[in-house]
Amino acid sequence: MAVEKPERYIGHEFNSVVKDKDSVDVRFVMCFPDVYEIGMSHLGIAILYDMFNSFADTWCERVYSPWPDLDKIMREKKIPLFALESQEPIKNFDFLGITIQYEMVYTNILQILDLSEIPLLSWERTWDDPIVIGGGPCTSNPEPLADFFDIFYIGEGETQYRVLLDMYKESRKNGDSREEFLHKASKIPGLYVPSMLDVEYKEDGTVSRFVPKYDDVPVKVYKELVKDLDDTYYPEKPVVPFIKVTQERVVLEIMRGCIRGCRFCQAGQIYRPVRERSVEYLLDKAVKLLDNTGQEEITLSSLSSSDYSHLDELLSKLIEKCNNKKVNIALPSLRIDQFSLDVMNKIQDVKKSSLTFAPEAGSQRMRDIINKGLTEEDIVNGATLAFKGGWTRVKLYFMLGLPFETDEDIKGIADLSNLVCATFYDTVPKEQRVNGHVQVVTSTSFFVPKPFTPFQWAQMDDAKTFIDKAEKTKHFIIGELNQKHIKYNWHEADVSVLEGVFARGDRKLSKVLLNAYSKGCIFDAWTEFYDNDKWLKAFEEEGVEFSFYTTRKREDDEIFPWDFIECGVTKEHFLREWHKAQKGEVTLNCKDRCAGCGMAKFECGICVR
Repeated sequence: MAVEKPERYIGHEFNSVVKDKDSVDVRFVMCFPDVYEIGMSHLGIAILYDMFNSFADTWCERVYSPWPDLDKIMREKKIPLFALESQEPIKNFDFLGITIQYEMVYTNILQILDLSEIPLLSWERTWDDPIVIGGGPCTSNPEPLADFFDIFYIGEGETQYRVLLDMYKESRKNGDSREEFLHKASKIPGLYVPSMLDVEYKEDGTVSRFVPKYDDVPVKVYKELVKDLDDTYYPEKPVVPFIKVTQERVVLEIMRGCIRGCRFCQAGQIYRPVRERSVEYLLDKAVKLLDNTGQEEITLSSLSSSDYSHLDELLSKLIEKCNNKKVNIALPSLRIDQFSLDVMNKIQDVKKSSLTFAPEAGSQRMRDIINKGLTEEDIVNGATLAFKGGWTRVKLYFMLGLPFETDEDIKGIADLSNLVCATFYDTVPKEQRVNGHVQVVTSTSFFVPKPFTPFQWAQMDDAKTFIDKAEKTKHFIIGELNQKHIKYNWHEADVSVLEGVFARGDRKLSKVLLNAYSKGCIFDAWTEFYDNDKWLKAFEEEGVEFSFYTTRKREDDEIFPWDFIECGVTKEHFLREWHKAQKGEVTLNCKDRCAGCGMAKFECGICVR
């Protein structure tokens, strides 16, 4: 068969929305620029799909990146990329909305535009082309993609799209030019129009200043957020795919934001402040979601589920409602210091699967630097409870290449993995060891500094240094007493470095992206398709240095490419935290003490309490 999984492209899934195209004023297509199975698991698109289709004047459809087998056929036969619901070409739509979840989909965005026959460069588009708008976490620094998008939506998508759609309808009715419409759109809170903001650079290549194209274009773009999560859109009838996808379950978002101040974590900063949904709201949605999808698992989603203040009440009532439906409840994002046997025994069968914890760093010194808020005692206590509960397989996640890392910190990863193994043998009597032994799977990813974190000033390791550190970790693990029960995995270094380049990149990277795409780079997040040599060649041909974006030292007062965006947390707070990291000082979480990060101005969530 020429196309491996045609079900990815045929549409007509249960709960998909079909409207009469002649009865709507605006046609919007939502895109996740990766394969269908991953895109269909994304809650953000499900929320926006539901929201847009609740508007009587709008029909929202979906599109995903065609897998290389179909990509090849479409290019050979000149078939334009089409939306799933209507099977109509994307180029016929009013808006193409692309969610940008991670840096390694950037060339897939170009694939989407190219196959849709939409000009890749925004200034080459006319009213015959859709307005291309990007959203999602990577819009925290949209600059590497600035040449390809008409608009970026900064923040949470539920608040300003209705305003934008009404403005679009008015502009088309009045006969405005495309630039006139984009000029007006740039004044909507939360919307960034790259063509309306010029960037000037210093001789050393860093940003000098941002210059609005017109006097009335804001020089700062403030992120949008939903203040009351009980008073917003949430899908009750999500689309049910024909084929197995990455997450085959109902997703119930219980809260947004995180009380923890981990200094490496972008999500924990940009989704502040913590806002919780009420138990009543969640129970109502849970019942409707399960009834409308037939799914047999529901996952309670958030950045740190165990921090939800009504977790016990929610679980008890959910179990009550789910028992006769034989529905399993999953609780990801558990912290090891908040591991509870009572909770785990409530929500899933003992020994059903492995447990996953993320100490992030092996030594206490490094955990203090990153403000993880975990002690060795916390980790041992959590592991002890897990082993008492019958689990025999534990996954531990760490990062290599964190700021101020030493060999002792790296050895700490091996020591902590060994300690978790030893805890099993100290906790479980020999006669009760069902499988005879424990397995600890230790995984290390490589640290990538992200915008809007205290570590946005940090130097990043190069690929060789990353690999050297992974080899050291492996060497230290081999030297541990329980080494035969520890399995070690690490991430690819080249991909991590490229991610780091685009995470803190500027507009000069757009030409590199175009070059790499022209060489055939797509699906860079997939090991089997990633080609580092092509990327190296693209950077070389465009005269752009990796090191400028990765290993270079940044001064405290440097203007970053994303500094025109206001995420709510102030740059002064990030700088304070950066200096505290250098001293190994910790900052208490939001529940214990307000750190004065700046989010209180939104007057919602935990900041009010």
